Amino acid sequence: MSKELKGSLVAIVTPMRGDGTIDLSAFDRLVDWHVDAGTNGIVVVGTTGESATLSIQEHCDLVSHCVEVAGKRIPIIAGTGSNSTDEALYFTKSAAEHGADAALLVTPYYNKPSQEGLYQHFKVVAEAVDIPQILYNVPGRTACDMNLETINRLADLENIVGIKDATGDITRGHELVQRCGDRLKVYSGEDAITLALMEGGADGTISVTANVIPSLMSEMCELALAGDFAAAAEVDSRLALLHQNLFLEANPVPVKWALAKMGLIAPGIRLPLVELDVKYHAQVTAALVQAGVSFPEAA
Repeated sequence: MSKELKGSLVAIVTPMRGDGTIDLSAFDRLVDWHVDAGTNGIVVVGTTGESATLSIQEHCDLVSHCVEVAGKRIPIIAGTGSNSTDEALYFTKSAAEHGADAALLVTPYYNKPSQEGLYQHFKVVAEAVDIPQILYNVPGRTACDMNLETINRLADLENIVGIKDATGDITRGHELVQRCGDRLKVYSGEDAITLALMEGGADGTISVTANVIPSLMSEMCELALAGDFAAAAEVDSRLALLHQNLFLEANPVPVKWALAKMGLIAPGIRLPLVELDVKYHAQVTAALVQAGVSFPEAA
């Protein structure tokens, strides 16, 4: 992956059967769909891919499989983060060995490291594994917030080429672009504010919404990158309900339900997550309809 990767990068789901086993045939169809729809990159085994409940072997095997299926038609970014530095090293080395174009490393969750601990964690991985690396800051999930000064220090490391900012703070995102945008690609990690961040100079998004309407997310990002923010806003208005309603329960519960309703995957998900509560079905369906998504009449 070059430092120029921009646009709509999908945080792809991991399709599963009713018993929780991974459905590789459905996964392959999703990869092909994203290639055809103009998605600019695939992030595999990230949060949306249920990395938290995949075994180590499943994690590494799915990255390898994704790279093989993609066949260099689209960049593949492997989720390789962990709250254990040794495990993050293992996943990142495995991703590099299997031909991934880049790695996405979440801030260590649960441990609550200091800012110096965060810096040393990412520095160790960056210096040990020769693969482009994207930082991932999502304090709402990790109870760990990487501050701008730490990101600024990490931006000087050669292998660290980008950051997924999922703080949900537009002002902070704009400041991140201003301070580090000359050295890092900045990707939105919150679909609802992607356009606002791109107006401030962000390079694209690592998106949940792109799972169900990849062509529109790609179009919106392409227009924003071209500076046509009025046209981008028109496209984004069709996606606004999806940006909201795909988070009515914890990601990826709503998006996997939506994809199942569209007939693209089976309704499988692993405990402790369960299928979307029926009280949210109408809201997610309304968001799909507003975006112009097609799904089988009987679904």
